[in-house]
Amino acid sequence: MGALRELKKRFSEALRGFVDEPETYLNQLRRSGAPQFGDYQANLAMPLAKQLRKSPQEVARTLLDRVKLDDLCQSVNVAGPGFINLRLHDRWLAEELAHAVVDPRLGVPQVAEPRTCVVDYSAPNIAKPMHVGHIRSTVIGDCLCRMLRFVGHRVISDNHIGDWGTQFGMLIYGWRHFADPIAYQRDPLAELGRIYRHVNQLAEQDPQVAQKVLEETARLHAGDPENVALWREFVPRCLAELDALYRRLGVQFDYTLGESFYHDRLPDLVDELLQRGIARESEGAICIFLDGFEAPMIIRKKDGAFLYATTDLATLVYRVNTWHPDCILYVVDHRQSLHFRQLFTAANLLGYKALQLEHVSFGTILGEDGRPFRTRAGDTVALEDLLEEAVRRAREVVDANDDAKPDGPELSEVDRARVAEVVGIGALKYADLSQNRTSDYVFSFDKMLAMTGNTGTYMQYAYARVRSIFAKAGLNADSLRQEGAAILLTTPEERALALELTRFDEAIELALTDWRPNQLTAYLFDLANKYSAFYENCPVLKAESPALRQSRLLLCDLTARTIQKGLELLGIGVVEKM
Repeated sequence: MGALRELKKRFSEALRGFVDEPETYLNQLRRSGAPQFGDYQANLAMPLAKQLRKSPQEVARTLLDRVKLDDLCQSVNVAGPGFINLRLHDRWLAEELAHAVVDPRLGVPQVAEPRTCVVDYSAPNIAKPMHVGHIRSTVIGDCLCRMLRFVGHRVISDNHIGDWGTQFGMLIYGWRHFADPIAYQRDPLAELGRIYRHVNQLAEQDPQVAQKVLEETARLHAGDPENVALWREFVPRCLAELDALYRRLGVQFDYTLGESFYHDRLPDLVDELLQRGIARESEGAICIFLDGFEAPMIIRKKDGAFLYATTDLATLVYRVNTWHPDCILYVVDHRQSLHFRQLFTAANLLGYKALQLEHVSFGTILGEDGRPFRTRAGDTVALEDLLEEAVRRAREVVDANDDAKPDGPELSEVDRARVAEVVGIGALKYADLSQNRTSDYVFSFDKMLAMTGNTGTYMQYAYARVRSIFAKAGLNADSLRQEGAAILLTTPEERALALELTRFDEAIELALTDWRPNQLTAYLFDLANKYSAFYENCPVLKAESPALRQSRLLLCDLTARTIQKGLELLGIGVVEKM
């Protein structure tokens, strides 16, 4: 159990009988912003003082009289207006790490009360190739699934693909007027993408084309045999291309239930909403009027067509009835905020008041000109092209590093290609996940593949550097991992590394508190920096004694295992040599 979790447990017990809801104050326990004063600080005396009408110093001293910390903390003191500074016992740190040495979970406990969480992410329009804009939803959603599963929740990942709407009306219209059959046989998705872009541009310029697209879409939805046959021809090819891209990204879904899956459910849903008085007719359309919104939520247009809102409501009802979730996360960009506020309000009217619904929104990827990232020609960058470029540039880094080794290159051609794939795609994922998800960020290949700074390449290099110690010594790390292993903290660098290693569970908990993977990347970067300081100041293989050598090897091994697990939770692989 990490120190923060243990501190919260003990302060919670001390607060019982003191205040009615102790949990509301426990977020005032946190990692110290000034390490010279302690490892952790408790700032809960100030808000408590207002409620109890006492001085913060008096409240802080009363709390310390109630809480038992002798076995956990080496020093405890009250400073300033009532800050409680806490420095952990070296003995406690050493014991925690000794437990982590033999724990496959590295000391991270599972939740006491697992929940069922549905995570809706990626969700591309399959009628055209995935582009750079899809990377954020895909990697953020995958990371949240991995972290939730690791801490013990039941997770259901659902890729709600666009496989039925107007985009297929565009494809069908375009196929009949602009298709190149030879190009389609050579590269189906590329040709479909070309058709889609061409028709989309025409529809924006010519209302008659836009109307024809809607008519083709309506015929598809009505079951027109020719349009359905074309749809059945296009969808498997689109999905095959999509699946190949997901495999390369290392992303898997439990379900891929697109819009077409719910189409037959929409008429009954609208009828039910009308019968229950949740929806009503307005100017020929069927709408849900929601408090706090200027415009209603339209679920059936006056021409009988359904909308995204209808499909999303049907999807929500299906998920609740099928999987009985406690929460549903929608990892979708911030431009859909209004839609999800309406959807969640409508869900409340349907009776899903206890269901936690979260829009995990994110910002835009920008080019160095500050505009949405595109090619020089102004086209949206295809995700596959982005991956190829990342791997190509990673190969340059791998070749340069391997060629520069004093004893000559170590990696074969096959190994270099494999390492470049892991490093390139890992760098792309890490570059995205290390950003605050709600912020826009500027995309830069040079920064992304840097061997220094908070990058995936640096983290993978840190892992490989640790493993090189064991390779150099001809040691198998597994042989060191034994019950009762002794961890010795004889220097400030050893202690700083040990303290950081015990904070792994805090980083995961913090990342899941507000669905922000950058909390985990920040932790890994701090850990790598602490290890670097340790490595520079604490000889490992040439330590002063066998016991100290063994202890430092264990610290190295725990660091490598923590980096590996942390990167795994981010959906990123590691390599033994770079």
